[in-house]
Amino acid sequence: MILLVLLVTAGYLGRFGIKDLSEALSFMGRVTGAGLVVASATTLLGGAAVMDHWFWRSFPYSGPVALVGTVTALLTNSMLLLEVLKGDSPPYTALSCLLTAGSAWAVFAVWRTSVVIPAPKKLATAFVVSSVIAIGNFGYQNLYQPYQHGARPVIKLAVGKHELSMDGKSFAVPVDITLANDSEVGFYVMGAEFHAMGQKVPVIDHDRLRQEWRDDAEKWRKTQEKSPLSRREVHQDGELLAAQPWMVPGGWIEASDTFAMRTVVQLPIDTRYDQVAFYATVSLARKDRLGLDSVKFARDSWSGGKVPQWVKKDKKFDSIIYSGRVRENNSIDEHTMDPRFVAVYWKFGTQGAVVYSSITRKGEEDRVPSDAEIRAVQNRYGLVDVVTGPIQKSLWDIKSRR
Repeated sequence: MILLVLLVTAGYLGRFGIKDLSEALSFMGRVTGAGLVVASATTLLGGAAVMDHWFWRSFPYSGPVALVGTVTALLTNSMLLLEVLKGDSPPYTALSCLLTAGSAWAVFAVWRTSVVIPAPKKLATAFVVSSVIAIGNFGYQNLYQPYQHGARPVIKLAVGKHELSMDGKSFAVPVDITLANDSEVGFYVMGAEFHAMGQKVPVIDHDRLRQEWRDDAEKWRKTQEKSPLSRREVHQDGELLAAQPWMVPGGWIEASDTFAMRTVVQLPIDTRYDQVAFYATVSLARKDRLGLDSVKFARDSWSGGKVPQWVKKDKKFDSIIYSGRVRENNSIDEHTMDPRFVAVYWKFGTQGAVVYSSITRKGEEDRVPSDAEIRAVQNRYGLVDVVTGPIQKSLWDIKSRR
């Protein structure tokens, strides 16, 4: 029975370890894979020592080696059980529980044979040091690392000088968009959008009433169009002038890399707007937290395709939806968790545009998650939304040339 527990444990650990050693997305994940491979080999060696300790007695230290093998199996199975419990697979959970209980019994059974441990202090020191390293690595990867949010790229918008058309009836405003990733990790681009809003900002010849100031403050709380409090300016709701994606969904930006592009917004010279406000948004996921299959166009909200109910209810916006398969960053989660899929929503309408992404199991797109679930998914996969704007440009100098 002890041999059976150790052999199954060796195969169990080796399966995950070999895959993580070569395919884990982070350095610490590969270190974990190497540790699992070493633990698998130690457990296998312990199985051979168990046979010699019980039957052949050809090796004088087979008892201590058998004890080390069973203790290694117990510690590693216990840590794997903690990881598997976060997954969605009852078979793997049951197997981990059985192996943890079986390896605990194996430690007790070998210990009862009055194993003589040579140099017990040195062996205990080596065991404690290796255990601390293994537990520290496990804690860093599964507890500390998921809650670090230091990596965040930055979007920069630079508005250039306007240019008049040849006939003088329209003008164009160039806008340079730059995504700078100064962090030490790469990011997948779930979706990126740029949009421009036209705003009417008449200036009145008298001070505005206190209640009007309060109404402006209430608008800050309720809407995306955040207008400043002003004594003489009357900021009206913005209207969408132009919107476009500016990075390909499913692409990526590496660590210490930069992506730049230029777009142009054109307006008639007699436009009724006083200002233009520019916005840019990108939805990202850390490359060391997930793998991402190609993200492709899935459907839109106006052609009868299946879209989440909460998207259909928002009649003010149309939506284009992209989707792709998410891969976990280590082999344990890849085998013990149900498949996850990313859905990227680009919504646009006369009141503005926005892009955001969500990661769910298949068939759960309609369910609106709680705030705690949203934070858990963001932490697990390193989801980051970067928003820049409004970058405002007055149009008075252009309109005065009419």
